[in-house]
Amino acid sequence: MKTESEKIDFSKVKIEPLFEESVDFDTFSKLDFRAVKVKECVAVPKSKKLLQFTLDDGTGTDRTIISGIHAYYEPEKLVGKTLIAITNLPPRAMMGIDSCGMLLSTIHEEEGEEKLHILMVDDHIPAGAKLY
Repeated sequence: MKTESEKIDFSKVKIEPLFEESVDFDTFSKLDFRAVKVKECVAVPKSKKLLQFTLDDGTGTDRTIISGIHAYYEPEKLVGKTLIAITNLPPRAMMGIDSCGMLLSTIHEEEGEEKLHILMVDDHIPAGAKLY
């Protein structure tokens, strides 16, 4: 783990180009970004890539989101973390489980290898807090 004083060398990092197409504010404002707390995270049986998250989204009802990030994270390491999700996407069945949203992550290439980091935020942010 890097300390704050350590410099990170980004010279060998390759990122995707920015989109050239603009999105109007009304379209953007329809997306509901929320802080979510990971209550449980387990590997999806019969899948090498998928993790099943049980999330507190502040509503009092658990939310399930499936994410293909098992190559980058072990599920037990994510329990208790505060993540960011888009919560108003229509449910999508993955391996027979309805995924109700999408967790935000970053992706880049480093020395020819794909790297992914799930977006984690300060644990003082309550579940359900809206992002603007």
